[in-house]
Amino acid sequence: MAMSQERSVCLGFWVLLLLGAGMEEVVEGCSCHPAHPQQLFCSAEIVIRAKISGEKIVSPSNSSSPYMKMIQYEIKMIKMFKGFDKAKDIQYVYTPVFSSLCGVKLDSNNKAGYLLSGSMWSDGRISIGQCDLVESWDNLSLSQKKNLNYKYQMGCECRINTCYTVPCASTGENECLWTDWLLDNSLNGEQARQYACIRRSDTTCSWYRGGPPPEKDFLDMADP
Repeated sequence: MAMSQERSVCLGFWVLLLLGAGMEEVVEGCSCHPAHPQQLFCSAEIVIRAKISGEKIVSPSNSSSPYMKMIQYEIKMIKMFKGFDKAKDIQYVYTPVFSSLCGVKLDSNNKAGYLLSGSMWSDGRISIGQCDLVESWDNLSLSQKKNLNYKYQMGCECRINTCYTVPCASTGENECLWTDWLLDNSLNGEQARQYACIRRSDTTCSWYRGGPPPEKDFLDMADP
């Protein structure tokens, strides 16, 4: 869910439902694969900044299963970063009640601000989960907030390859190596918090630093 708990993208199904004779059974929980914030931005249909103003539990009208229940968060959208072609105004987002189904718990008591990303269902509702870019707005770095405006989008054609062990070599010119785990033993290190992987004029991809220099030098492109 949060960057402090390691960013991730969905690695398979949230839940596998066996539908037969009116029976529903959960046989798989939430499983996510680590991902740079830019990857989560690029894979999302909707990315917004919003405040949470309320919540309630809702159930599909055609199901009595507790596993089908959703938390409906009422939100006040502050800014949209992605999804202009899909929604003009968003009043609610939905997430599974159970964390084992990738549901996320947001603070609705203090009108907390969040960065929310997710997908749109066929009925127009917005779904968010642990495998999406969901983070307290105050926890984002200044560079991340800046990159949401256009730099992440500029790099959606680039590939970010996570390095876990040495050697870790690039497999193409359209790729950036994500080395936070090797250098900081964390997926929430300097590259995650300060950098975007952007396609340059020569069509190659390279890290772009949007904030102050990190302690370790691992890129070749910086703010002028």
